[in-house]
Amino acid sequence: MNDPRPGPGDVVIDIGASGLCHSDIGFMDGTITALLGHVPITLGHEIVGTVSAVGAGVTEFVPGERVGIPATTDGPGTAIDGGYAEKVRVPAALPVALPDGLSFRDAAPATCSGRTAYRAVHTAGRIESGMRVGIIGFGGLGFFGVQIALAAGASVYVSELDKSRWDSASALGVTGVAEDIRDFEPEQLDLIVDLAGADGTLASAIDAIRHGGRIVEAGLHADTTSVSIPSITMKEVQIVGSSNGTKDEARAVLELIAAGSVRPNTEAIAFDDIPAALRRLESGKTQGRLVAVF
Repeated sequence: MNDPRPGPGDVVIDIGASGLCHSDIGFMDGTITALLGHVPITLGHEIVGTVSAVGAGVTEFVPGERVGIPATTDGPGTAIDGGYAEKVRVPAALPVALPDGLSFRDAAPATCSGRTAYRAVHTAGRIESGMRVGIIGFGGLGFFGVQIALAAGASVYVSELDKSRWDSASALGVTGVAEDIRDFEPEQLDLIVDLAGADGTLASAIDAIRHGGRIVEAGLHADTTSVSIPSITMKEVQIVGSSNGTKDEARAVLELIAAGSVRPNTEAIAFDDIPAALRRLESGKTQGRLVAVF
């Protein structure tokens, strides 16, 4: 395959690292394939690297700059060919500059899961220092969400069904870990961020939140669920949806990582190992974020 060349308004990026995301499994197994811009397509939407060429009219970047590409539905790996390749061509409006000293390996997952968690906790959650915050789900999103909430000065309580993850959550400095967020109802949680979105997790959050509290729904593991309408009404609960975020939110979480306030949990793999690593991701046999480092 020929290397991509930049058209007007485009940049070409030499891939430094490309993170593997569980949504890629959905693209491959048919669950969300309809969201793709075309098929066949090169997947990979957690992309960081170095600008190697710019097209006519591009003033935002010059060759040699280190950049990340915040994942979008109209970006690489979804609408156009993505980062499971050596080079990628994208519109110059998409990338953001990487902070100095931040490794490609650490930066890659921030472009998707890190940014998604940041939006849920900050933009949708309106977190403030001193809040009591519940995080439902301590997977890839939860690992970021917990640290982002702690960095904001909150006390954090985690619910996670997989007890093998509890020690990792405790090591980050959370106040409590349990299987069900309802266990923390006595703590009068101000904010609960549901990063699992499984059947029953929203109902648990409604039971656990304090009167007038805020719940952010950012998980996608269930299509539908049942909740208590009287509980929502009588407790005056605020329920807000949150999706994957903006360029400014990507910059914000990249700065937190560069400052050491947030530490990604990653496993580096080789480019040739991407197919086998996607199978591992599908089976759930991963602990950290898998990142193909070029």
